[in-house]
Amino acid sequence: MDDSPGTDRETDRYAAARERMVKKQLARRKIVNPYVLEAMRTVPRHLFVPSEYRHMAYEDGPLSIGSRQTISQPYVVALMTELLALNPTDRVLEIGVGSGYQTAVLAELVQEVVGIERINVLANQARERLSSLGYENITVIKADGTLGYPSAAPYDGILVAAAAPSVPQPLVDQLAEGGRLVIPVGTSVNQVIQRVRRKEDQIHVEKLIPVRFVPLIGEHGFSNDAY
Repeated sequence: MDDSPGTDRETDRYAAARERMVKKQLARRKIVNPYVLEAMRTVPRHLFVPSEYRHMAYEDGPLSIGSRQTISQPYVVALMTELLALNPTDRVLEIGVGSGYQTAVLAELVQEVVGIERINVLANQARERLSSLGYENITVIKADGTLGYPSAAPYDGILVAAAAPSVPQPLVDQLAEGGRLVIPVGTSVNQVIQRVRRKEDQIHVEKLIPVRFVPLIGEHGFSNDAY
């Protein structure tokens, strides 16, 4: 029986793998937002990883996507998405598009996603991949993500998929009233996800769980010389 990419057997196999991922990796670890779970059930993660890792796409861990970057563990993608507390009319800024997987998950949930990626080859690949999958509410830009994208601000949510030494002030400045920023903060080896909220011109910060991300490189991040 044919089991090559694009066949019914292949499609069924990956759909079953996504369902197992949602039940065993996400729901059991208290990801409860039904819209986030449905987005994770919908987006074909295997199409966002190199072909040699496709058989590992729905395992509980990150994977290399080249250029010294990774696609995050499914649980972390779901957790950071849930922490943003998104609404269908929201506009979201994502820093560190990488393969575009997190971007696609966000696009399933909101009106518009602006994604920033500093590595040109990844930005181009993500743009082509997301377009081929039919996403029309995503714009991918090659730029320094630590500066955000002020021309399209403010944003209801900002998600940073790389670790910063501190929360970049330009990102805080680009939050809308009531906006949420989710970002890993720390050193190259010790990082914690933080959620920053803007409410009535006050900034509230929560420190949540330890994680391990690639560094956020840029003017308000780490120096490229250190990595």
